[in-house]
Amino acid sequence: MSDLHKRLDKIIPKIQEDKFLEGRGLGNEISFYVFDYPPEHELIVRDYVRHIMKEFSHDGSNRRIIEIDLYKTMIEIAKEKRVFERIFQIEEKQGKEALFKAMVNFAKPDVFLQKIREKVDDHNVVLITGVGKVYPFVRSHNILNNLQEVLDKIPVIMFFPGTYDGLSLKLFNRMKDDNYYRAFRLVD
Repeated sequence: MSDLHKRLDKIIPKIQEDKFLEGRGLGNEISFYVFDYPPEHELIVRDYVRHIMKEFSHDGSNRRIIEIDLYKTMIEIAKEKRVFERIFQIEEKQGKEALFKAMVNFAKPDVFLQKIREKVDDHNVVLITGVGKVYPFVRSHNILNNLQEVLDKIPVIMFFPGTYDGLSLKLFNRMKDDNYYRAFRLVD
């Protein structure tokens, strides 16, 4: 069994712990976690996220888990703002830089925050996926920084294709996303 599979197999028991829902530590820290993984194993992690969702989807489960895929959320926002159809035209006619500006303009953290707030409803665990798919339009540290305003009592697990050392996020093991030190590594 690979190291990744060993780490993945620790996620469900971690979520099942009582202290997971209650928060972590004596300092009343927010319950934000990062599960970092080698980017080349994205498909394995996606499959495992589906496994997590199935594991807790039965009647009587006290974990009501929602997966929020940032990429799918960005598409929803683009469609709601009626820019989705124009995205391809912008890139074709004006180039990638114009596309980037247009995407960043409507894909602001506060817009994502509102969308996430709407989706969370009565769920008590949030899984954030799609981090690599929305780069560079959406930055994971911006989402985490802004999310703490809304989900300070709900555990959040961000699945991150890269490395997180407890201080900084390094997307795809190449690009420093930025410093973020308020999350815990879910599994070492």
